Amino acid sequence: MPKNIKPIYLDHSATTPLDKEVLKAMLPYFSQKFGNPSSLYSYGQQAAAAVDRARQQAAEFLNCQPDEIIFTSGATEADNLAIFGVASALKKTSGGKFHLITSAIEHPAVLEPFNQLEEQGAEVSYLPVKKNGVVDLEVFRKSIKDNTVFVSIMYVNNEVGSIQPIREMGKIIEKINRERARRGSRRKIYFHTDAVQALNFLNCDVKYLHVDLLSLSGHKIYGPKGVGALFVKSGTPLAGVQLGGHQEKNLRSGTLNVPGIVGLAEAIKITAKHREKNNKKIAELRNEFVSSLRRRLPGIIVNTDFKNATPAHANISFVGAEGEAILIALDLAGVAVSTGSACASASLKASSVLLAMGIKEEVAHSTIRFTFGKNNSRVERRRVLKLLPPLVRRLKRMAPEL
Repeated sequence: MPKNIKPIYLDHSATTPLDKEVLKAMLPYFSQKFGNPSSLYSYGQQAAAAVDRARQQAAEFLNCQPDEIIFTSGATEADNLAIFGVASALKKTSGGKFHLITSAIEHPAVLEPFNQLEEQGAEVSYLPVKKNGVVDLEVFRKSIKDNTVFVSIMYVNNEVGSIQPIREMGKIIEKINRERARRGSRRKIYFHTDAVQALNFLNCDVKYLHVDLLSLSGHKIYGPKGVGALFVKSGTPLAGVQLGGHQEKNLRSGTLNVPGIVGLAEAIKITAKHREKNNKKIAELRNEFVSSLRRRLPGIIVNTDFKNATPAHANISFVGAEGEAILIALDLAGVAVSTGSACASASLKASSVLLAMGIKEEVAHSTIRFTFGKNNSRVERRRVLKLLPPLVRRLKRMAPEL
């Protein structure tokens, strides 16, 4: 990238830049207020008080009780704790073969634990999605069996931005749980959602969503990396999967990341305060970008359904040009984008999310994910629109004929 050109960042689904106010809130806890919150003396209690305040802030955002919040190292750990923790707890109290439900387009932090539980003998249903990347509610309803005990469906897909009907699913599960209770059954279905990509944009009130567990992460909401949280509704069976230190009610052992937790809480506060304003700005940028791009490159395929997606996502296929080549060329010009999930960026395989949506493999390989953020500007949008069309045309001319 030329030194005199300011870089443009359009991959906010991978991570977000740290908000200045978040950094300001965190700084004292690196050096001045550095105590271990498990220590009884004043240094430790100062840190413990900061953690308590952060837990209260997170609980207010999610509309839950502070003791229903477990701090983790991020959403991957939160997802693993939710899935393995509930499965382990249920194994100790219930017999028989369990049935679990997830979707085909989940993040690997959900899919891989489900794969492992399946290998260990659990029955797992991986629900398909419609062409817009959304699970069909009727398919979901019909997939529930008498031995279904756990469901995990992501709130927003990280690649195409599709919003899943979490609230409606939660209501279906609650109705089935009531029917089971009336029949005298003690077996319940517990409902988890990975809400990492939703926090910036959607209502994450856990009572509104009717969920028992919800995962979130700091670095997707302009907070620090390496910190997240898991909401666990009171009464939900959960066994710790990380042992040794007895922190977080014995459910997540390990010294608490105080600066990260403080930063997470500050990021949550800022997100809640400015969500509506930021959503409007981001949607306008994304919509204007895609409309202009359609005029300049009429053959593009937009895989994001704007009627049912976050305002940030624009997943676009440039048929005839390799996605990796577009990414590299844009990076050399100072523009950061993605070909899919950052957690799978080292893989040259076609996106499993796009394939699950019925998109052909050759089209999937030509795809770029643009995700806009609150700091992007119209000047940046115009610069990308000036760079991208000629770049794509050049790559198409260079592509070998099949």
